[in-house]
Amino acid sequence: MQHSTLQINRSNLLHNFSFYRLKLSESTKLLVLVKANAYGHGDVEIARLLEEFGADYLGVAFPFEGIKLRNAGIKLPIIILTPGIDNYDELITHNLEPSIISPDSAISFVKAVKRAGKSSWPAHIKIDSGMSRVGFVSEETEWLTKFLSDNREIEVKSVFSHLSSAEHELHDSFTSEQIRLFSEVYEKIASATGTKPIKHILNSSGIERFSQYQFDMVRLGIGIYGSTYVEGNNQLKPVASLVTPIVHIKRMKDASVGYGRHGQVGSEEREIATVPVGYADGVNRHLGRGNFSFKVNGKLAPTIGNICMDMFMLDVTGCNAKCGDTVTIFGETPSALDIAHKLGTITYEVFTSVSARIKREVI
Repeated sequence: MQHSTLQINRSNLLHNFSFYRLKLSESTKLLVLVKANAYGHGDVEIARLLEEFGADYLGVAFPFEGIKLRNAGIKLPIIILTPGIDNYDELITHNLEPSIISPDSAISFVKAVKRAGKSSWPAHIKIDSGMSRVGFVSEETEWLTKFLSDNREIEVKSVFSHLSSAEHELHDSFTSEQIRLFSEVYEKIASATGTKPIKHILNSSGIERFSQYQFDMVRLGIGIYGSTYVEGNNQLKPVASLVTPIVHIKRMKDASVGYGRHGQVGSEEREIATVPVGYADGVNRHLGRGNFSFKVNGKLAPTIGNICMDMFMLDVTGCNAKCGDTVTIFGETPSALDIAHKLGTITYEVFTSVSARIKREVI
């Protein structure tokens, strides 16, 4: 292996897709999130596979993410979850569907549809049922239903909300209240527009724990990439493996390693390997100084010294290592979850920290 690569395992992605698909009725649509470069996995690569697998919708956060997918030839419908309130012209130009989150965004969108000379354009109405982030709150329902009734330029393709705590049994009563409130608002919108928009609220954890509320569509995010925060689910498979070659090995003793001389080799000779990824590539500095070990030839080799911007060093003594051997940063072992636990964070952050300069490769 000549360069660092984020390997995307096609069969594992399909396995995870099927795991969630089998929890759903045949008629339930499946929207998959590919925002933030498909949670760091490579948006175009993942989107192409999802088209092949039979996803119904893709979701991204920002307009430029959707435009990138369109320019790459992706044909699936794409929801823009965070379009802002003044980007609607370019969304219509690129056949993208915005989330409408407030009165201001609804008014702005209608103007854009008229400017484009369209009689209507599909959009998705976001309801804030308890996340307290974005979306129409209950008190705005009356305004919203009247506006949608009076302005048919908005084709209400779907009405949706987002669960804040679906993975936590402790908050199940709150989750149930979110679903009840959302359903109440949905019925008012459906009645005002005389239509039956797609109804969706479940995220990855929601699909696992509340499949009875799958409604017309669900939104699959972190789960398809092999991570779950639902207790007891060990059926998912890791989709991404970050691997890098050893580019240098030296035998040394009575010496220091790296910036600040934080790596110390005593009188016993050690083999120290250098690998060409660093904190600029998503290898967190807190993993240095022996705080974490990475896989080399089936063995775990601890870091030594500080993680540098573009490289770091491992103590590979006893690993029978040579230049060109593969180091697994995360994959099966260690897993992204192992790293997340060490850093006191979540796998989302581990995945999305992998920089754009690391090549994504489907295997």
